[in-house]
Amino acid sequence: MDLSIIIPTFNEKNNVRILATKIINLLKQENYFYEIVFVDDSLDDTPTILEELSQEYKEIKYIHRTNERGLASAVVNGFLHSQGNQIIVMDADLQHPPELLPLILKRLASADIVIPSRFIPGGSDGGLNLFRKLVSGIARGIGYLSIKKLRSISDSTSGYFGFQRSVIDQAHLNPIGWKILIEILVKGKYQTVHEIPYTFVARDAGESKMNFKEQWNYLKHIIKLMGHSAEDRRFYTFCAIGILGTFVNLLSLTICLSLLNMEEISASINSSCIAMFHNFLWNDKVTWKRSKQQILRKRLLQFCQFALISSLGIAITTLCTQTFLFLGWSIYVGQLTGIALSTFWNFSANRKWTWSVAHLIVNPQEEKLVVTQEIPSKISWN
Repeated sequence: MDLSIIIPTFNEKNNVRILATKIINLLKQENYFYEIVFVDDSLDDTPTILEELSQEYKEIKYIHRTNERGLASAVVNGFLHSQGNQIIVMDADLQHPPELLPLILKRLASADIVIPSRFIPGGSDGGLNLFRKLVSGIARGIGYLSIKKLRSISDSTSGYFGFQRSVIDQAHLNPIGWKILIEILVKGKYQTVHEIPYTFVARDAGESKMNFKEQWNYLKHIIKLMGHSAEDRRFYTFCAIGILGTFVNLLSLTICLSLLNMEEISASINSSCIAMFHNFLWNDKVTWKRSKQQILRKRLLQFCQFALISSLGIAITTLCTQTFLFLGWSIYVGQLTGIALSTFWNFSANRKWTWSVAHLIVNPQEEKLVVTQEIPSKISWN
C-alpha cells in the first residue's frame, strides 16, 4: 500500500464525516493506493459515524479503544495497524487543512519527513487564541533549548506531518502526551526534512483537548527524550559535572579567603584552577568516556587542550568577579555569573576539539541532516 493517513479522534462526531469526505475527494485525483485509519477514544457517537463511514468507503477503517487514552499512543496504535509505505498524521478537528495532502505526497517523493509549518514564510498560527499561542510558543521553546535535533525544525510541535515508514522501522516509540512528532524526530532514522507553510485554522466544532495534564505530559516527554539523545545527554552530563565543580569552586574560594588569607583575585583564580582539574577528570570518565585515551601521553595532551580551553573560561569568570568587585557587589555572585558564561564556551570548544573524535563516532548521522523550506510563491495545491 502506498499511503496510510492516521487520524486520532476523541469526541469528534461533528467533524469526522466532513474530513473523511474531503480527503477522499482530494485523493481521487491522485494515483495512490491508500487507507484512512481513524484511531478513536471517543465517549460520544463518533464510533457510530466511523462505522457508517467504513461501510461507505473501502479506504476507511477505524479502531475504537476503550481501555486506553491519549493522542500520541493513538497515533502509535495507528502506525501498528497501518500498511502504507508513507504515513501522514493529522488531527480530526479540521484545523489541519486536508487540501495540503497532495503537496505533502509530492514532497515525500524526495524527503524522509515533510512537516507543514506555521512558522515559516507563508505559514500562520492564526487559528490559535492568544493563550494557546503562548502555550505553544513555550512548548516549542522548551523543546528547542532541551533537544538539539529540534533546533533546525521550525514547527516541531506540529500535529500535521508525513514521513516514510522506514523512518520509524527501528524506532521504539513510547511517547507521553500529545506531541508524537518530537518522538519521531528524536528517535527516527532520517536525513532530510522538508517544511511547507500552512495556515492553522480555527475550530468550527468540538472542543480543544488542550489542558494542564497534557502540558505536564509534554514536559515529562521532553525530559525522557533528553536522555535518549546522545548529544543532549553529554551536554546535561557536562552541566551536572559543572554544577558539582561549582561547589568545588566555591568551597575552594572560601578556603583560600578564610583559611589561607589570599587576596580576592588570587583566591578566585586558584579556586577556578582546582575546579578545572576536577571537571576534566569527570568529563573524561563520564561525558566523553568513549574517547578516553588509554595512552598516558595522549591523555596528558587532552588535559592540556582542556586546560587551554578552560583558561579562557577562567578569564571570563575572573573578569566577572573583578567587575562585580569594582561595582561593590558580592564576589560570590560574580563568581557564579562567570561560571555560567564559561560553561557554554567550555562545552562547545571541548566537544569540537578535546573530545571531537567521540562526537563524530557517536553521531554519524547528525551532521548530515538537511532541512529545506518551501518557497511560498512556488506552492502548488494541485
